Amino acid sequence: MRILLFTGKGGVGKSTVASGTAALAAASGQRTLVLSTDAAHSLADAFGVPVGPEPTQVADHLFVQQVDAQLRFEQSWADIQRYMLTVLDVAGVDPVAAEELTVIPGAEEVLALLELRLHALSGEWDVIIVDCAPTAETLRLLALPEALGWYMQRVFPTERRVVKALGPVLSKAAGVPMPKDDVFDAIERLHRELDEVRQLLSGPNASVRLVLTPENVVVAEARRSWTTLSLYGYRVDSVVANRVFPDSDADEWRAGWVEAQREVLAGVEQSFAPLPVYRSTYRTGEPVGVDALADLAADVYGGADPLALPVGDGPFRITRHDTGAVVELALPGATRDQVDLGRNGDELVVTVGSYRRVLSLPASLSRLGIAGARVTDGTLRVRFEGGDVNG
Repeated sequence: MRILLFTGKGGVGKSTVASGTAALAAASGQRTLVLSTDAAHSLADAFGVPVGPEPTQVADHLFVQQVDAQLRFEQSWADIQRYMLTVLDVAGVDPVAAEELTVIPGAEEVLALLELRLHALSGEWDVIIVDCAPTAETLRLLALPEALGWYMQRVFPTERRVVKALGPVLSKAAGVPMPKDDVFDAIERLHRELDEVRQLLSGPNASVRLVLTPENVVVAEARRSWTTLSLYGYRVDSVVANRVFPDSDADEWRAGWVEAQREVLAGVEQSFAPLPVYRSTYRTGEPVGVDALADLAADVYGGADPLALPVGDGPFRITRHDTGAVVELALPGATRDQVDLGRNGDELVVTVGSYRRVLSLPASLSRLGIAGARVTDGTLRVRFEGGDVNG
């Protein structure tokens, strides 16, 4: 099963490109589902048909879904929300306000990921295409499973033991009820399901496709996204440059735009190498409906396989030798001064700009010391030394 995520700066046309890719996959006979994690939900507009909270068939082999966040929220968050409402009630918070306070920001996107997990486990689909939220929200979302995993491993077990042992005393001292087993069980279930999503999306059959328009500000954000996605272990397989003006000398204004875009696109080809860069020509009308979307995608990929798997290893790799090992983390576009490296016990902490990833080291490396680190050719290489790692 192929999983393909589309993201990009808001307004670049990622929903259209994602929908077109899905239409093209379905036309080749692949049973295809396209769903949205974007709260704006543009898929119904792109296909020009009503789309419901369950997979809606819009063509042969092609299904579209806009996740019902409220329903999924009630299913996945109900136990935790009930506890939070109890605490807020004791604190004297108005019930209506309390209801609002217990809705976590970004819940819709998180629950869409859980929906993706269910569809992946169902075995019903050959291709699942995800129309993601704009870049910043997508990056936060894709970082969540690993961040929650760190909490579950380092803090959660102790917290649960303390509450279980001292619950009555703490409740009396604090004046609010302590969480019971059903709350902890719900958090563990949420962590387990999100971890399965992370494994799916960082696996060999999944990748991210960046959509951009030929504008310097948009391209700069896409470059940073490539770096950050790689930091969190996700593969970016290609770039789609959307709304490219066709060559024209009809008038000076249009010719100026064509030339400006040509310069930006030359930079895109260079800075995103070796990724393929596909182009979508700006059309005279908005592509709406399955046929128009499939035509657009056929123009974009120009005969190339729109579902081609990414080439090479994933962003993270460990190479062992007799006295140590080298850890490599692809950070395309990152320079030495943008990367900060630290170590905390058996964890390697990598920071790029405002994004941080905590990597748990294998047991064979955790007992070794860091002998050196450098960033070259868009890759962070950390050298561990200290003994025979094969012993």
